[in-house]
Amino acid sequence: MEFTDTIVILRVGKFREADIWVRFLSPTLGVASAFAFGASRSRRRFPGCLDALNEVLARIKRTRDGSCLNLEEGTLLNGPRRLRVDWRRLGLAANCMKFIEAFGIGQDGAAKAYALCKEVLAALEEAGSVSCHFPLFFRLRLASEQGYAPELDACQLCGRPLAGRGGFFQVQSGGMRCSTCPSGGFCVTMGAEALELLRIIKEKTPLAWPHEFSGRQVREQCARAVEGFIQYHVGLVWEHGYFRRV
Repeated sequence: MEFTDTIVILRVGKFREADIWVRFLSPTLGVASAFAFGASRSRRRFPGCLDALNEVLARIKRTRDGSCLNLEEGTLLNGPRRLRVDWRRLGLAANCMKFIEAFGIGQDGAAKAYALCKEVLAALEEAGSVSCHFPLFFRLRLASEQGYAPELDACQLCGRPLAGRGGFFQVQSGGMRCSTCPSGGFCVTMGAEALELLRIIKEKTPLAWPHEFSGRQVREQCARAVEGFIQYHVGLVWEHGYFRRV
């Protein structure tokens, strides 16, 4: 079976002298792997397109038993320019791509993940300034769109709206508790500014994500809440340059 799909390349590597394996994100397949036989020597079938972070129109063939995918041909649709020369932004993009791969996007969530991936790469390419916490924001947003959305608008117990005020983020339940309700379990104190920041990340396009914070406390509160939430609900933790399953 042969088909055509658009893909964002997450990672590439050699497995024989002239052959390449490609890890990619597709809006129909999710995260998948394919072999590109002879790609290292073929300028006609893969003209300058098999690099990480490129968006490629790919012709893909499934093996007879359906166990493997082969890339037959690729055409470059979009490739980052700024990220190739700005090492800081490239590092932020690489962290986001590693999270996509570790998350393990399936077919059900593929379209949303692909759209978000393109938005994130566009923001890193075009935004005037980008926060060093951009990958942390991305983890929250991707998890939210894949069915792990935290509840940030009101207290889970009494229903009290939390707009303009803070409270406690209860990691196990993935929601907020107001100051008058019992917190329990592992909770992160969230001020009004930190809580509003998480709402912005959850709801707005990556180009609208803030790149500056008013203080260290806001950064720490957001980081503890997101990292705890991702570890508990998604089962991933960032250690030594990789995401590890817990």
